[in-house]
Amino acid sequence: MRVGFLGLGVMGQPMALNLARAGTPLVVWNRTPERAAPLADAGALVAGGPAEVFDVSDVVLLMLADETAVDDVLGRGTQAFSARVAGRVTVHMGTTAPGYSRGLVADIEAAGGRYVEAPVSGSRIPAVKGELVGLLAGDAVDDVRPLLAPMCHQTFVCGPVPNALLMKLAVNLYLITMVTGLAEAAHFAGRQGLDPRLFEAVLAAGPMASSVSRGKAAKLVAGDFDVQASIANVLENNRLVAEAARAAGLASPLLDVCHALYGEAASLGHGPSDMIAVIRAIEARS
Repeated sequence: MRVGFLGLGVMGQPMALNLARAGTPLVVWNRTPERAAPLADAGALVAGGPAEVFDVSDVVLLMLADETAVDDVLGRGTQAFSARVAGRVTVHMGTTAPGYSRGLVADIEAAGGRYVEAPVSGSRIPAVKGELVGLLAGDAVDDVRPLLAPMCHQTFVCGPVPNALLMKLAVNLYLITMVTGLAEAAHFAGRQGLDPRLFEAVLAAGPMASSVSRGKAAKLVAGDFDVQASIANVLENNRLVAEAARAAGLASPLLDVCHALYGEAASLGHGPSDMIAVIRAIEARS
């Protein structure tokens, strides 16, 4: 089975590398060609465009930035769309609005293709280590699930589309509020004159410790804002969760506060920085 992979960004490149290194017959494409160089070194074929990937692939994995990018590579709304999706499985691994995915599955199935929604939970480091959590929905999950093993240490079938994306948004809500709380706690400790390394050690020893808290606390202590999941990306995810909550008539009070803080951090110029840079917005309010 030949597998295509479109989108070699912060997450997509290490995900595709893990596939290639596991021996998956892989053909890749990225809008910025130099991102494909490590894939070529790992044995993947590098295509000249999205159409070429679809032409030679049975399953095509999409790890793209947003809905516009997905529509563009699929040729959605053009005559190219049916030729690309018919007779193969298209796997949407990015994070978009659940309603968008619901419309996409209808269009792909009408064109004679099959569709799986497979967003992943985790940031760049788990992507590099092959330790993402895969969330799947759609009628072809049994075909796709084994392919995710080099990228994901666990996968979960969530039911029909768009349940996988709804699950991802629920997980992201917790992640966003948790990391924002950590940033506020670190800010509080620092402004009270406490040793930041001692705060980090106490937090790591206690019941709230997790791989996320340990990783983000270490970045705060080191002043390391190199991106794992960016402020801009978190702000977009925050928007998607908030819109899904509003559509269902649900309150999201903690998320709404976080949305404001991440927006302020982006306005301060920290959009490309890691999400822990939300502390800059908290500092600016103090």
